[in-house]
Amino acid sequence: MLKQNKLSKAIKTGLVTCAMSSVAISSAIAQETQTPDEAAAAYEKVVITGSRGAPRSLADSPVPVDVLSEDDLAAVPFSDTNDILKTLVPSYSLQRQPISDGASFIRPATLRGMPTDKTLVLVNSKRRHRSALVQIGGSGTQGPDIATIPSSALKGVEVLRDGAAAQYGSDAIAGVINFVLKDNDEGGSFSVDAGQYYEGDGEQVTLTGNIGFALGDNGFLSLSAEYADSDSTNRGEQYCEDWFCADASDPRGAANPYLSDPDFVAGLENANLGGEDVVQPWGQPNTSATRIFFNSGYEFNDDMKFYAFGNYSESEGDASFYYRYPGNGTIEDLRQEDGSIYSPLEKFPGGFTPRFFGDITDFSLVGGLEGEFANGMTYDFSGRFGSNEIEYTLKNTINPSMGADSPTEFHPGDLINEELQFSADFTKYFDFGLYSDVLFAFGLTYMEETYELKGGDEASYSAGAYATSDPWGFCDDAGGTTAAGLAVIAGGSTLDCSNSDDPVYQVVGVGSNGFPGYSPEYSGEYERDMHGIYADLSSDVSEDLFLQAAMRYEDYSDFGSELVGKLAFKYTISDDFNMRGSVGTGFRAPTPGQQGTTNVSTRLPEGLPVATGLFPALSAVGQALGAEALKPEKSLNYSLGVTGSIDDLNVTLDFYRIELEDRFYAVSTLDVSTDETDADAYANFLKLEAAGVAGANTIGGVNYFQNAFDTVTNGMDFVVTYTMGDTVLSTSVNYNKTEIDSDASAFLNAEDQFDLENAIPEWRGVASAKHSFDDLTLLVRANVYGSYENAISSDATTRQEYDPTVFFDLEATYQISENVSIAAGARNIFDEYPDKDNGDECCGAVYWSSNIVDWQGGYYYMRLNTVF
Repeated sequence: MLKQNKLSKAIKTGLVTCAMSSVAISSAIAQETQTPDEAAAAYEKVVITGSRGAPRSLADSPVPVDVLSEDDLAAVPFSDTNDILKTLVPSYSLQRQPISDGASFIRPATLRGMPTDKTLVLVNSKRRHRSALVQIGGSGTQGPDIATIPSSALKGVEVLRDGAAAQYGSDAIAGVINFVLKDNDEGGSFSVDAGQYYEGDGEQVTLTGNIGFALGDNGFLSLSAEYADSDSTNRGEQYCEDWFCADASDPRGAANPYLSDPDFVAGLENANLGGEDVVQPWGQPNTSATRIFFNSGYEFNDDMKFYAFGNYSESEGDASFYYRYPGNGTIEDLRQEDGSIYSPLEKFPGGFTPRFFGDITDFSLVGGLEGEFANGMTYDFSGRFGSNEIEYTLKNTINPSMGADSPTEFHPGDLINEELQFSADFTKYFDFGLYSDVLFAFGLTYMEETYELKGGDEASYSAGAYATSDPWGFCDDAGGTTAAGLAVIAGGSTLDCSNSDDPVYQVVGVGSNGFPGYSPEYSGEYERDMHGIYADLSSDVSEDLFLQAAMRYEDYSDFGSELVGKLAFKYTISDDFNMRGSVGTGFRAPTPGQQGTTNVSTRLPEGLPVATGLFPALSAVGQALGAEALKPEKSLNYSLGVTGSIDDLNVTLDFYRIELEDRFYAVSTLDVSTDETDADAYANFLKLEAAGVAGANTIGGVNYFQNAFDTVTNGMDFVVTYTMGDTVLSTSVNYNKTEIDSDASAFLNAEDQFDLENAIPEWRGVASAKHSFDDLTLLVRANVYGSYENAISSDATTRQEYDPTVFFDLEATYQISENVSIAAGARNIFDEYPDKDNGDECCGAVYWSSNIVDWQGGYYYMRLNTVF
């Protein structure tokens, strides 16, 4: 690991001391009081998510909603909105996945234990388009890329923690996240944020700004922009395993003959393009992004308003794959056409670590008219278009089958996801003689979705001469030498057909090593359309009881139709306490991307690279191995909770249960081998060969998505806020437990089943204290992760249990003037890490790479803010 420089140590020591002092100060000041009116004002945030009518207060909402203000978002020192949500919402989890293809740049997240494609993402209450990336394992998530939404554009965020498919449509099984854009018509803000990790790496600079303009007397245009640049980190050590060691100081390295070769040792320094001092780094990638968002509106009159908003963003990132060393099946001696021997070490004297680059372009445009007819019915006619494209580049690698003719840079292909949707929404109040009028909301929608895999350059997927044994016909089947072989021997070749280890028989992999390109066979477009209709009724039927009912019908061109419904209530027990609850059904139709995506990547099950392919269920590969056609997931959600206040203390407690039927998941990898002694793997190879799958002999593993099993998730959310004058104390706790509720053995091995149920902490909490001393504001935050387990062996008999982890954050903000402030602080101020990996990882990894508990260590920063 990198050494801490003197500045890092000095700042770390100062921040730790300040953290201890500020905790004591916050505790002392917490004794101050405020008037009941001030306390009520601090608590009465309003929400628009979950209700079609007028906004409701948090206390009056029939479903649990987290409301994050602009100040809440600004107080979290991350440029990625994903990380901000992870910090503030305990039920929202996020992973950092190195060596995970596109997931290194678009990270998978979960809400209430469900992946983000089971959480509907809205911007200004309109559906956000998905990213082009389909996660290649596990739940195969294809959700929106939340990182494309800069926090500088946000007025607030509402997180609805309840199933809402009947209200908002497919995907809203776990809940809804609504990003509310700024709507200022004047003024603006600008901030500069810079920091780095305690280890001295991962330097990050973020520039954000917002400015508002008036459009005449009745309109506004709010523009927001962000530029963020982050350097890579490394929390690994030099690659050293029993099968190959690149560390001369390790006893295993002393036995490595390559470390006695000066050319090889010198080549090790250039094996990894990332600049880290190891051949295979483990950490966050290099990333850079420019993001622009706009929000606008214009009132033609009291009854009609035009609105439009959208974004454009470009981001790029690069990360490393596994290190390729001599003799690992990729760097092998090959007998060339003239009888000489070629080795990839001629291109890469110290071996090589493929470097994966992703360029992501995201665009969206939403526009509409909203207003009120003469009869009091409101309307909202809207249309939206969204596009997300990922262009892949692979450098510092080879197509092994091309031998010496292989290039070292490839374009494996592109992924594109596009969505077009038109909607009409209406609301009307009716007087049925109840305590209050009944709100009737209804609407229609039509959506087209397109997913495209664009083919890569030919060298990225083509099978060169060395994809087969003895490509030049030097030897016969009996081990004798042919005329062609005798001719090269006469020219000085060392060819020995009687030796089965002669390079003439060597077979190597096809395609750009690490990430083979999309061939014409697996390129193309996948399309579908959907139309739907919904109705929603809600009313305060008495002084104490609010009721809401919703139904939604959607019809998909590829999956047919589905009808779902929801009932919710809020009952006032007393002036200070409410009870609320809901029950509803939901569904999620697999996306075109999940139906059509193909991905062949490299895994190292025993230290040797194996090409593992994810193929569509209806592809020749999937069908040969028994895959069935996909179908929608269906859910049944229950929630019950209470909200209340006792003087200055405000509390919400909600219990929930999510029953998910036919859960969408990638089956455990099925081994494929030409080795007849491995019965199961060889049988899979024969199935692929019989199905005419091209390159079946170069595939080492296959998986595909299936509706594999049922799960049940039980959980609890607890939120408490205590406000006293200039001090605000808050705590949020989430408990979440998911269990498989059917026989999953036909789809998942024991390891994958165990990890699904145990790899995420069941307990997660966030506690914070914020106090203002005139011009100085202190914020202390604790992020708590409970214990969890990871299965190491495929039969799940070998496991590692991880202890609970607590990260403390500290920030001090000083108001220099009315318009300028400066902040300094640290995330994970005590530089805590989760437990080190105990056998699941290899190749220099120190920490379990799939851990949702951050393993990058402490980070300190400064930020300058201006408003005008």
